[in-house]
Amino acid sequence: MTKFIYAARNAAIAFIIIVFGSYVIAAQSEITGGWTASTKQKSPDKLHVSFDIKTERGGKNQNGTSYEYSELQGLTRDAVQNGRASFQIVREAGTIYCDGSFTDGKGSGTFRFVPDLGYADAMRARGFDFSSRSSDRSSTLEERLFTAAMLNVKIATADDLRSSNFPNLEVDDLFKATIFKIDGRFASEMAATGFPNLKFDDLVKARIFKIDAEYVRSIKDAGLGADSFEHLVKYSIFKVTPEFLAELRNEGLTDLKPEDIVKLRIFKIDAAYVRQARAEDPNITIEKMVEKKIGLWVK
Repeated sequence: MTKFIYAARNAAIAFIIIVFGSYVIAAQSEITGGWTASTKQKSPDKLHVSFDIKTERGGKNQNGTSYEYSELQGLTRDAVQNGRASFQIVREAGTIYCDGSFTDGKGSGTFRFVPDLGYADAMRARGFDFSSRSSDRSSTLEERLFTAAMLNVKIATADDLRSSNFPNLEVDDLFKATIFKIDGRFASEMAATGFPNLKFDDLVKARIFKIDAEYVRSIKDAGLGADSFEHLVKYSIFKVTPEFLAELRNEGLTDLKPEDIVKLRIFKIDAAYVRQARAEDPNITIEKMVEKKIGLWVK
């Protein structure tokens, strides 16, 4: 790809603008800032690294995630105990160069990020324009590429989403897909359970609330509810399990609406409570059970 360099000099400074594809970047503009890191007892094979950067408007952003040591080139698990450290996080979107030191498993220092504009151009060809501010007006191209590098957003992810027939996706959706592990396989598995028209945001919601194909099938096998995706979301939020549904069915509650099931779960009305309430009043309704549970109803 052709690269044009225009130079304009004055008595004080040299200012160079590099045009690469359809992207324009001031050469002296780069992402820099500080980093902190710490080891985690629960995840000894990972190092949590946080980056503090100054934004275009003078503000500050902090982003952090946990990395496998294999992702931190030049840094070993032993090296994070004490001493100087210099390591790199190499991604398709660019490379983050870190320098600093560690003391007793905690580190700090400075970093600089060198973006890969070839990556930005490849993403744009796939419909993901990192230079557009339509979805995130507060960040620059370089800042969005830095986020992509930190999260390890890959070109293969963009290809996979495009092949999964999700229209009108934006760069932020690439970030979500990477964070929540949303791909064509997950979309197909969910579609096979009887929800073929889920939108991308529905899949994000499914990942957040830990709804997968196995959960959907187990709820459907219980024979109560699960007639809509939103009901599944409510079931997951309030921890409605297949076992709980089976207990209700064993008590003869075979014609419950999803809203009723959620109410029973919210107010901790289990099979034993249902038996007790129906022994006192065989015709008691779900609403009356709830009122009885919270002390608002007297027979």
